[in-house]
Amino acid sequence: MSTQDSPHTPGPLPSRRKHAAGGPNPLRRTSDRFEAWFRRVLLLVLVLGLPVAAVSAGQATYESSMRTAHVQAAERQKVTARLMSHAKGDTEAVKQPAQVRWTDRNGTVRTGIALVQSGTPKGATVSVWVARGGTVTGPPMTELQATTNGWFMGGAAAIGVIAGFYATRGAMRLVLDRRRYARWDTEWGLVEPLWSARFRR
Repeated sequence: MSTQDSPHTPGPLPSRRKHAAGGPNPLRRTSDRFEAWFRRVLLLVLVLGLPVAAVSAGQATYESSMRTAHVQAAERQKVTARLMSHAKGDTEAVKQPAQVRWTDRNGTVRTGIALVQSGTPKGATVSVWVARGGTVTGPPMTELQATTNGWFMGGAAAIGVIAGFYATRGAMRLVLDRRRYARWDTEWGLVEPLWSARFRR
């Protein structure tokens, strides 16, 4: 088949820029233009909102954790206690609860239950953390734990922003597609009888 018989005029193909999403296109619907605009807005929100949300959540969590660490450090103290019973060592647990006894700052002898290394014999000395009321408690939060909490919440906030971005974009696309399909059905209902009549002639 020669070029003279071809229905297309020979020559260079038209530039892709003429068919770009933002360029003039008579085949583009209003919903297409709205979708392109909405995607740009969502992308802008993602680029600007992601670091802001992550840094804000991480910083707030870190500061809150550090306040908790300071309060716990002021209310708790580490004492040396003596083990009053043998900690069983025939279990898979690394630590076992056992009764301990210590003397507080006022000279009062106190007892409590603390987690000690499995297999520790009776009478051995162990270090335990106690609160102001004399109850055995855990160690205060450290700065490393506060930093870890901040990074975790910052990452969770970033994941939340990304999930919200994709969820919003998917919901927008679903709503627009439903409107498009409904409009296509309506228009096909008007055109189909005309096409059918042409073939029945």
